[in-house]
Amino acid sequence: MIKAIIIDDEEDSRKTLEILIRNYFKDISILKSCESPHYGLEAIQTLKPELVFLDIQMPEMSGFDLLRKVSPVEFEVIFVTAHDQYAIKAIRFSALDYLLKPIDLDDLRNAIEKAKQRLVDKNSSLHYQSVIQNVQHKNGRIEKLAVPTFEGIEFYNTKDIIFCKADGSYTTLFMKDNTSKLISRNLKDCENFLVDSGFCRVHNSYLINLRHIEKYVKGEGGYVILTGNQHVDISRRRKDEFLNLLNKL
Repeated sequence: MIKAIIIDDEEDSRKTLEILIRNYFKDISILKSCESPHYGLEAIQTLKPELVFLDIQMPEMSGFDLLRKVSPVEFEVIFVTAHDQYAIKAIRFSALDYLLKPIDLDDLRNAIEKAKQRLVDKNSSLHYQSVIQNVQHKNGRIEKLAVPTFEGIEFYNTKDIIFCKADGSYTTLFMKDNTSKLISRNLKDCENFLVDSGFCRVHNSYLINLRHIEKYVKGEGGYVILTGNQHVDISRRRKDEFLNLLNKL
């Protein structure tokens, strides 16, 4: 039996989640349903849950603020949110799960199955630390990217990333200091998270930092020369979008 608590300031949302869990997930026991983050923090400390359903937007203390107070996180979290698009991007980038209100049963089932797997693997603590770091950039512009690794968390100044290149389900970051870093996120994840921070997807394989463009060379799609004499092709399909962004610089 998985011990769980719910932390959400909206009564209807808490009750809906309780009903769904009790009706469809017999292997999850709800120890407590908390109407405030302060009660939730107390419940985490005293009841030691294995799984927490955590609302992101709450008065006085957000769900992320609550996690900062219990870090390192030694339980699994399924975030619950109504509309916080930036928080959703940060959660996705850290390979974690969230539920949109009103909660859909199939979405709940998928999130719980993934949380169960993380409980078995016991390797997600660093993912929570990374999402706490990444979500701090309230205006959506990321200055420092936190990426969980097998050894811990690595931080990258986004201004020092020249471009990102797809490498299967991974991505290689090419840095200003002529080094490259392989991270366990695909290029689409990087695009979704960095698009508001001056990055542009110019090719199926490339996401570039617009701040590092030194020259654009025309052609069917053309190509750009970036810092360090790095050449990156622009696909014909993405050329117009790229040029529009270029004209705004």
